[in-house]
Amino acid sequence: MGTMEAPLVVGVDGSDAGFRAADWAADEAVRHGLALRVVYASLWQHYEGAALATGLGRPDGQVFAENVVGTAAERIRRRTPDVRVVTDVVPREAVSALLEEGRHAFALVTGSRGRGDISGLLLGSVSLAVAARSHCPVVVVRGDRAGLAGTHERITLGVGDADVDAAAVRFAFHEAELRGCTLDVVCAWRRPSHETAAHPLLAGDPARYHEERASALLDRALEAAVRDHPDVRVRRATVEGPARKVLLDRSAAADLLVVGARRRHSQFGMQLGRVAHTALHHAACPVAVVPRTP
Repeated sequence: MGTMEAPLVVGVDGSDAGFRAADWAADEAVRHGLALRVVYASLWQHYEGAALATGLGRPDGQVFAENVVGTAAERIRRRTPDVRVVTDVVPREAVSALLEEGRHAFALVTGSRGRGDISGLLLGSVSLAVAARSHCPVVVVRGDRAGLAGTHERITLGVGDADVDAAAVRFAFHEAELRGCTLDVVCAWRRPSHETAAHPLLAGDPARYHEERASALLDRALEAAVRDHPDVRVRRATVEGPARKVLLDRSAAADLLVVGARRRHSQFGMQLGRVAHTALHHAACPVAVVPRTP
């Protein structure tokens, strides 16, 4: 492994979800031959105040943080002894710390919900904010036992209009190649409700027109990646329905769902598009959100 290669970074916070993310990241680091950086980010010293820091010993928050990264590193070493593990406790707010880490990472891996989250909450606010703004791919480790175990031997890639030769496509092909698994590539299509049969292009069978458009989009999106990864088994599917529902259904038989990051600015700052947002909350397997490379 080259020393300059960007590491895989996993954020931990002491939650079970965080430790599961570390386990997943360890296996991913093995596949890619990368070092694994385990990061705990918190403003504990800000809350505990300078007075405590000047007292005897270390503040509780720091002890806790060091225990968390130490426990995660120990789990990783037992699981994947060959992976080089580096730990760090970063005294910063978690979202900004992880986004900064992502500038120099192959990918960021997080759990689906954090220690402080209400258990009924579907996705941790940290994971969602990081996925919405990261410069590198973000994998949120979530899903049922089968999805987490990676035994389906299938990766699902959702392709939309903006994904022609996109980073998400290349990411999914690379992942499928390293895992030696099937790549299930899906393009969802819908008939606009206001369409009239009088439209010249739609004479005969309007559904077929939309399905053929989706099929042509798949061909364009995959052309370069298929050429670059000739050994990857690709299964293409065009499916009628809302993309987010179609992909959720297929996530039940996948080890990883890969989607491009559609981002939009709103009054709340940067937000993910609906497909990625829904996948991060409800998919039955880990989800990789891959930003478009500028």
